[in-house]
Amino acid sequence: MLTGRRYRLGLTSEQAEMVEEFGGICRSVWNTALEQRREYRRRGAWMNYVPQAAELADAKREHEWLRAAPSHVLQQTLKDLDKACRTHGTFKVRWRSKARWNPSFRFPAGNLITVERLNRRWGRAKLPKLGWVAFRWTRPLGGEIRSATVSRKTGHWYISFLVEDGVVTPGHHAGTPVGIDRGVVVAATTSTGCFHDRDFVTSGEKARCRRLQRRLARSEKGSANRRRTLVAMNRIVGRITDRRTDFTAWTANRLATRHSVVVLEDLRTKNMTASAKGTQAEPGRNVRQKAGLNRAILDKGWHRMERAIRNAARWTGTEVVLVNPAYTSQTCNRCGSVDAKNRKSQAVFVCTSCGHRDHADVNAAKNILSAAGHAVPACGDLAVGRSVKQEPAAPRGVPRQLAFEPVGISRL
Repeated sequence: MLTGRRYRLGLTSEQAEMVEEFGGICRSVWNTALEQRREYRRRGAWMNYVPQAAELADAKREHEWLRAAPSHVLQQTLKDLDKACRTHGTFKVRWRSKARWNPSFRFPAGNLITVERLNRRWGRAKLPKLGWVAFRWTRPLGGEIRSATVSRKTGHWYISFLVEDGVVTPGHHAGTPVGIDRGVVVAATTSTGCFHDRDFVTSGEKARCRRLQRRLARSEKGSANRRRTLVAMNRIVGRITDRRTDFTAWTANRLATRHSVVVLEDLRTKNMTASAKGTQAEPGRNVRQKAGLNRAILDKGWHRMERAIRNAARWTGTEVVLVNPAYTSQTCNRCGSVDAKNRKSQAVFVCTSCGHRDHADVNAAKNILSAAGHAVPACGDLAVGRSVKQEPAAPRGVPRQLAFEPVGISRL
């Protein structure tokens, strides 16, 4: 099984200049090769990796600045471009902007990469033309190295090793199936009544980000003040992204460890978060409301959660199933009645036919599980173990009719 290991680099000033230069050369090669491919497509022809690699070798003889970067790195850039064009189409592949693209480049495996551990906290890797680069040893590699990628994020440089750890996906999982409902208030709600959510940004970070956005709007393009503002904003966004990544990985690990089947809605997140602005001839409606919904969906990381569950399932043998999301939030899990009035609010579900009461997200998660062929009877028995209560138990002194309200959110 192939897996990644990322470590923070401790570069010298000379090495920092070199990796910046390597990243800039790879960006130029990407953009030049992409323009060549687009020109060929306009003529009705096709350009692939082999002729471009040959032309790159000729270009290195004419342009000395291309020889500053290792040839393997430039070849990997052309291979990445070839894969992107075949997957998405030549005219849908994006340019790599100097202002918006974080530089990165990859070294293939073989005799090019050597890794040593220096002490408890530090290790070092020998890379072509860079020599020995130090990195923080936060965990062992755990396998044979296939490649090493150097990248920059929020002002720091990292090295990611792709290793083959020799682990085989188990063929059987002894856990129970579970349905997951992803929402904008609670990130993930399970059919067993568990709520997984956390805040990714603090109130202080929100206020500082607003101040930086106002400062950015007043700054002149290309100025040093604008660059400093962007760096400060990227640091805040980087911390938020790291928290979201940690939360999704943590939640996915628990779900994959405990359950043999994880059922999710087949959501097209990219389409759901498209702008409603429209065109000048046909302007959209409720643009501000749609923009707020888009931000809420992206903040909860719906697609990131699905990817994290699929990644964790490789180690546990958990099966990930996608079902049609239509009417899962309006259907009563007890009697099957479909009515938009069943959902009284974001959290309250009361069936207009049978009077069944439940938390709206838990009811939707049960419907998602049932849509995959795993029945959830009224008693809550999943037909694979002991029965569980259908509704969370109400605390002492709380009336039973309020028991459908959420009793807790995990991982706060």
